[in-house]
Amino acid sequence: MAEANSYEEQRRRQVEENKRKLEELRLHHLSAAVREAAVKPRLKRKAPKPRDAADDAPPRRSGRIATLPEQPDYRDNVRLGTGKPRQQKEVKPDHAYAIAKAEELQDELGSDYPTFVKPMPQSLTSLHIPAQFSMEHLPDHRMRMVLVDEEEEEFKVLYRPHSSSLITGWSEFAVDNELVEGDCLVFQLIKRALFKVRFLVGLL
Repeated sequence: MAEANSYEEQRRRQVEENKRKLEELRLHHLSAAVREAAVKPRLKRKAPKPRDAADDAPPRRSGRIATLPEQPDYRDNVRLGTGKPRQQKEVKPDHAYAIAKAEELQDELGSDYPTFVKPMPQSLTSLHIPAQFSMEHLPDHRMRMVLVDEEEEEFKVLYRPHSSSLITGWSEFAVDNELVEGDCLVFQLIKRALFKVRFLVGLL
C-alpha cells in the first residue's frame, strides 16, 4: 500500500512539473512574439548619391586572383546528412512493464493500420517517430496532423520530416493527458494525417 502511495505521489509531482515546463514554454514564445512585434524606430533615408562613371567599372582584382577560374557556388546544393546512427538506449527496468504491455496491445491491434510503440521521453518539446515508420507511411514534407487520445479528444500537432518528429502541439497533448517519462504510447495511423494514441502507464 505504501509503495502504491509513493508511486502516485511521484507521478503527481512529475505531472505538475510537466505543466510548469509547458507554461514556461508558452511565456517564452509569447515574449518572443512581443519583441518581434515591437515598433522599430524608422531611420531617415539619405538621398541617393549621383552615380559616377567610375562606379560602372568592374571591381578591381589583384593579378593573382584575376587569373584564377571562377569558383562554383555550392551553397544551394548543400544536402543535410542523416547524421550518425543513434546509440541504442538502455531500457530502465521500471519502464519495461509499460513497454511490454504496449507491445502486447500493438499485436492485438493487428496489421490493418500501421502502428509503432514509443516510450514517453523526458522532454516535452517533441516526440521522435521511428525513421523506418516515417519513410514508409508519412510524407516527406511538413504537415499538420491530428492526435486522438483515449477520450476521443483531438490535438493538432506539426510533423517535421527532417527530424522525423512531432513538434508544435506535442507538449499540449502530453500535458493534457498527464503523460510522464516511463509511460509507453501506441500510435496507430488511422488516416494519412491522423493518429489514434493509446497509453500504458509505467511503474516509477
